[in-house]
Amino acid sequence: MTTIITDIRIWDTGETITVRIPDENAETERVLDGSAWVIAPGFADPHVHFRDPGQTDKETMATGAAAAAAGGYTSVLIMPNTLPALDGVSYDGMDALEDLENREDLPVRYALCASASKEREGSAASDFEDWKDRLRKGSKHYKHPVVAVSDDGAAVTNSTLESVVHNCIEAHIPFIDHCEHHTTGVMNEGPVSRKLSLPGIPADTELNIVERDIRMARATGVHLHLQHVSTAAAFDAIRRAKDEGVQVTCETAPHYLALNDSAVEEYGTYAKMNPPLRSAADQLATLEAVCDGTVDMIATDHAPHTAEEKGFGALDAMMSAPNGIIGLETAYPVLRQVLVEEGYIDDTRLVEMLSVEPLRLLGAQAFDIAAFARAHDGELDFASPDIHALETHELSQTDIPGQHPDVVILAPSEQWTIDAEKFASKARNTPFDGWQVRGRVVATLCNGQLTHSRLNDYDDKGLTSCEN
Repeated sequence: MTTIITDIRIWDTGETITVRIPDENAETERVLDGSAWVIAPGFADPHVHFRDPGQTDKETMATGAAAAAAGGYTSVLIMPNTLPALDGVSYDGMDALEDLENREDLPVRYALCASASKEREGSAASDFEDWKDRLRKGSKHYKHPVVAVSDDGAAVTNSTLESVVHNCIEAHIPFIDHCEHHTTGVMNEGPVSRKLSLPGIPADTELNIVERDIRMARATGVHLHLQHVSTAAAFDAIRRAKDEGVQVTCETAPHYLALNDSAVEEYGTYAKMNPPLRSAADQLATLEAVCDGTVDMIATDHAPHTAEEKGFGALDAMMSAPNGIIGLETAYPVLRQVLVEEGYIDDTRLVEMLSVEPLRLLGAQAFDIAAFARAHDGELDFASPDIHALETHELSQTDIPGQHPDVVILAPSEQWTIDAEKFASKARNTPFDGWQVRGRVVATLCNGQLTHSRLNDYDDKGLTSCEN
């Protein structure tokens, strides 16, 4: 049956619309008061690790996509550190994805970041000829479109940098770089690392790569996108480059805004990532960079690991545990709590950083909800064939470009407690388990299809049982 949500606000206009959603779980037609909710363009994450192929004990395309939908995401960019790496060589990770059953039925659009170097080893740039046919060209025949190049998990090496950038320029796609390099250390170098007797990673390991990459972007004109920036000095360098007109964008991640290196004492390996959580001063600088627009977008760097690998979060496993935490299902509530509730930005800017800006990086456009509603008498009817007619060419569900009916319905004021045991992801490696937050995803629709729903948790006034 259909769920009808009335008086729901459009995120950037203040207008209200009625939304009709076919819901297989609804036994009868329901009308919900959505006046406390917001409808926004679906979120896009330009930085995820789905571990498929090669490490499906951590995550699969199916579980990663389900986690994305649960977090309000309709598009993701998959990093190339799969096994084998996504370098375009057959039999490679791209071809291995062909074996995924029901690939086109995944609840999220995805694109790939091709490996900058062969086998992600950093010794030779990957061959443009090996992956150029996977570039998005409007053809219905391509599989797993490549929209950027990176060696994420490691910065592109000095010896391959020029060739990698040349490939990006020839392909007309962004050069995305893991803007940090170190060979030792497991957490930020500072008073906390010394207190815990753990080897530290200096902050300038990030600045060195950022400045190097900016010089290359300045010289070549390549679109440089810097991943998970986390230090004050790096943000200063990016500000200067932007002021000079260098084509550079950057992202940070929720954990660099919500936490600093002191969190390692409390969360152990669930606070171990690369780049590491930085000092309180760097955390403040990251918040300031969001406020002044230096940070263009926020990415989760969703990095699933098994509990055993992560040492179940224990501090004494810091030396051996892999880097990274999951983030798709916690990004919106954590960011809203840290950024909006604390008064740094408003809800409109948060959606811009979670949707509009990352989609632009991926060569896509956010769905114009208000324009569609105005043309359809104030309604957004996902039961109507008109909504699906927005596809401009015959492409599979993996397609990202164009304007598609991808939306997320949000309850900005809903208070709740994060429970990692209820995640759709295979992994549980998060420091945010048990956090009290305000802001929750109600439903996600990708290409007009309901991919995640909590609508049955609400009564006709749009309230959950805990709010009644």
